[in-house]
Amino acid sequence: MRQGVLRLGLIGAGAISQSYAQALRDYEEARLVAVADLRPEAAKALAEDVGCEAYESHEQLVEQADVEAVIVSTPPNTHPDICNACFARGIAVLCEKPLSIESRHAAKMIETAAAAGVVFTMASKFRYVEDVIRAKSLVASGILGEVVLLENAFTARVDMSRRWNSDPAVAGGGVLIDNGTHSVDIVRYFLGPIEAVAAVEGKRIQGLAVEDTAQLFARTRSGVLASIDLSWSLNKELESYIDIYGSNGTINVGWKVSKYRPLSSPNWIVFGKGYDKLQAFRRQVENFCRAVRGQEQLLIRPEDALASVQVIEAAYKSTRRDDWVPVGA
Repeated sequence: MRQGVLRLGLIGAGAISQSYAQALRDYEEARLVAVADLRPEAAKALAEDVGCEAYESHEQLVEQADVEAVIVSTPPNTHPDICNACFARGIAVLCEKPLSIESRHAAKMIETAAAAGVVFTMASKFRYVEDVIRAKSLVASGILGEVVLLENAFTARVDMSRRWNSDPAVAGGGVLIDNGTHSVDIVRYFLGPIEAVAAVEGKRIQGLAVEDTAQLFARTRSGVLASIDLSWSLNKELESYIDIYGSNGTINVGWKVSKYRPLSSPNWIVFGKGYDKLQAFRRQVENFCRAVRGQEQLLIRPEDALASVQVIEAAYKSTRRDDWVPVGA
C-alpha cells in the first residue's frame, strides 16, 4: 500500500474540470500538480487558479509531469487514446462518463488497464450523492417490500447548439448518451444488471444533429422495470429525480429534499437534504484516490462502466428498430 499525498493530473480544463478542481481544494490525500488542455489559455488559467503546471496536450502531461493518477474530463471520442496513453505509463485513471462511444473500445480500455495493473474507473457522480446512498440502503432494508418500478428524470431547457455534447462525431449521440449514461448507472446501482431496453426519440426542438428529448425503458435481470425521461428542451420541474415504487412504499430522491413513505403511513419521512454536487464530486475523487492507494474498493468497477456503454449502445439500436433490444447482444 502506497503512502503520502497522491499526485494528480487533470486532462481537460472545461466546466467539469472546474468542479474537480473545486472538489480537490483542501483535500489532504491528493494534490493537483498538472493540468492539460488543447486550449493553452484554458489550461494556463486553471493551472494558475490551483497553483500547478499547465500543459498543451495529454501527451505532454503523461510524459513530463510527475503524476501517479489522472482525471480525464475531455469529450467522449478522446477517451480511448488518452486513457491508453496513461495506462502505458502506469498511471491510474478516473475517466468521465461515458467511458467510450462504443463498447468495443470501452472493453479494450478495461483490458489494457488490467494488463498494466493500474486502477481504472468511470466517473458517475450520482452514485456518490449522500441521499442516493441512503436511498439504496432503504431499498436494501426491505422497507419498500418488492420493488416494482424505478423512475428517473433528467430534464432541463439548455441551449446545446454550440456545445460538443450535440456533435455526434464527438459525443456519440445526444441526450441519450449524455444524460442517459447517468440514468443507466443509477438504475444498475439500485436494481442490478439491465437485461433489455427500449428507447424512443422525441421531437427535435433545437434543430440539432442528435436527439434532444428521449424516453428510455429498461427491464432488469430481476424483472423490475425502469422508466427514464431525458431532455435538453423541456423542464418537467419535478421535485425529485429518482422515484422508487415498491409493494409496501415509495422513495423520492429529490433535488432539495429526499423522503420515503411506507404504505402503512400517511406521512412522509425525510431522510436527506437533497443534491449536493460538491459533496458528490469530493466523494468520487476520494474513492478513486483511496483505491489507487489500496485503501478502498472502487464504487464503480470497470464492469459497471462497460455495462453503461453497452446499455446505451442497445438503446440507440432500439430507436432504429422500434423494439426492445437485449443488452450486449
